[in-house]
Amino acid sequence: MKKRFRKTAKVALVLIYLVIIAGAVVRMTGSGMGCPDWPKCFGYYIPPTDISELQFKPYHEYKKGIVIIVDEELQVAKKAFTSENERNLENWEPYTAHDYAIFNPLHTWVEYINRLIGALSGLPILIFTIMSIWLWKDKKRFLLLSIFTVFAMAFQAWLGKTVVDSNLAPYKITIHMVMALVIVAVILYLIYASKTSFKDQKFDSKFRNVLIAATILTLVQIVLGTQVRQFVDVQNKLAGYFNWDIAELAPLEFYIHRSLSILVLVLNVWLFLRNRKLRLGYNKFKLVIVCIGLEIVTGIAMYYFNFPFSSQPLHLVIAAVLIGIQFYIILESHNSKHLKSTISST
Repeated sequence: MKKRFRKTAKVALVLIYLVIIAGAVVRMTGSGMGCPDWPKCFGYYIPPTDISELQFKPYHEYKKGIVIIVDEELQVAKKAFTSENERNLENWEPYTAHDYAIFNPLHTWVEYINRLIGALSGLPILIFTIMSIWLWKDKKRFLLLSIFTVFAMAFQAWLGKTVVDSNLAPYKITIHMVMALVIVAVILYLIYASKTSFKDQKFDSKFRNVLIAATILTLVQIVLGTQVRQFVDVQNKLAGYFNWDIAELAPLEFYIHRSLSILVLVLNVWLFLRNRKLRLGYNKFKLVIVCIGLEIVTGIAMYYFNFPFSSQPLHLVIAAVLIGIQFYIILESHNSKHLKSTISST
């Protein structure tokens, strides 16, 4: 059962990262308001593909909650009814959560696919939560953490609704991203804790402490990065797509983000060298260095080449993978400390 639990948790982890990728694509394409309501999309389970589907139709059967666009405003059907030749105002009410009423089929379907992947990612989490019941006697924390993950996913879904209702408020987008990383961390812990065998790795307190600091710094960088991206989105709306100089208008968060990237590099290179010098055995640290190298390349591309296509989602996804690997190595280090204390006490 533990092996099946671990495999299911791995599937959940992959799907959560796919959600992060989809969210990054949503941000890159500006599709966050592609579906102006939640959880449906313009009142439909399968969203429209043409603007004509969102225009009033005479003698048409409307279901409760269906959305149409009238004079650049969203109108919602109060109840199920069949329309007459002209629109009866008594059957409709304005959508009051926000005033965004633009239909773009590309944006709609990008956002819709993002939501589908998000819903799909919840299935393996529910499955491994049920599996954890059978592991209760040996691993009580598995069930507790699995239940926490289910509630975290529900909270994340609610956050998604508030992001849409707020017309993409920056601080809510940041919380949404951080919550996704919390879910990643819990699933990574469950994957690691459900292992049946462990590698021979050495514990080094200095390595572990610096690694924790480096991981926290990566999280800070991700938060700062979301703020910088929000600034870029606003400027593009005001001045046109990169019809402005980022070096002249960049906010303080941008310069902090760029400066801290040097510290990220220094800390992780030091960790890599110490791991190799002391032969600690944390082989996944090679992936950390690869991720940081890719982060530097995509960061330079965004700054000097005006955010080339796909550079922004790549930058974000790589950062999410990076912090996941760092957290997993922290788990390995903690376990090596536990094994060391166990051996020394025998």
